[in-house]
Amino acid sequence: MDWKTVDKRLIRRGELILDLQTIKNHRKELQEMNEGRPGPRYTLANSYIRLLAAVRYIYAMPYRQLEGYTKAIHRLVPELPSGDYSGLRKRILRLPVDPYNDLSQSSEPVTIALDSTGLKVEKAGGWIERKHGKKKHYVKLHFAVRVDTHEVVAMEVTTDDVHDVRALPGLVEESRRNVRVIRVLGDPAYDSSKVYELLEGMGIEAVVKPKANARVDRGHSGRRWAVSVIKALGYDGWARVMGYGRRWAVETAYSTFKRLFGESVMGRSLGSIAAELVGKVAVYNALARM
Repeated sequence: MDWKTVDKRLIRRGELILDLQTIKNHRKELQEMNEGRPGPRYTLANSYIRLLAAVRYIYAMPYRQLEGYTKAIHRLVPELPSGDYSGLRKRILRLPVDPYNDLSQSSEPVTIALDSTGLKVEKAGGWIERKHGKKKHYVKLHFAVRVDTHEVVAMEVTTDDVHDVRALPGLVEESRRNVRVIRVLGDPAYDSSKVYELLEGMGIEAVVKPKANARVDRGHSGRRWAVSVIKALGYDGWARVMGYGRRWAVETAYSTFKRLFGESVMGRSLGSIAAELVGKVAVYNALARM
């Protein structure tokens, strides 16, 4: 591994989080945001709110501490006003965020890998208890990851009782809006004839590891073919022929995501959790391109 290159990327990530354009353009951006606006005027520009959101997500910073953070910045940079915790919370949750804004632009055909992971819900006991009758629970974060760049090209946030197969159609449709998908890689959780049929109808090749008890005499023809190849060549042979090893791109993406943001979410409702995770994916994709 080229550690010098790795070090440069990590340093650049810090520069990206604290973008000095936020300071340079803050007054002009505020004027544009407040032009013709009825009611109270904005005092913090959206670009500054995005910076504060990134700080909150990366350092798991509660809103009251984030308020103190803005006060400290204001003392150093008077051009950037401080904020109060309730206003910061409203602005961050309502901030329009496109998690795919920083994706690599290409018309080349792309292979994506799908998977999901659980994230701990520590502060959302209310809605979880009403839904499940207990406080300790998880949300599921579903990713579609471009295997050559490890960028997240589609995401979905669900409660942890939603099966991966149910999330797949939305992930694939969203992926197709961002990249030209020709192949989908999935683990045995996606081993379903419905998955093969759906992807075939979209003109996408399904590369899904069959379940251990899969049979060659039932199910979609593509699924039966995969089972027959594994029986003939073994799993390693099938994986080598189909390029299934690249599915680990999604595992790597989750590992990086959790190293950056931890394994829990800070939101207190499913809506705020979803907004939080969209913001985190936007930061992840911006860093993944570097």
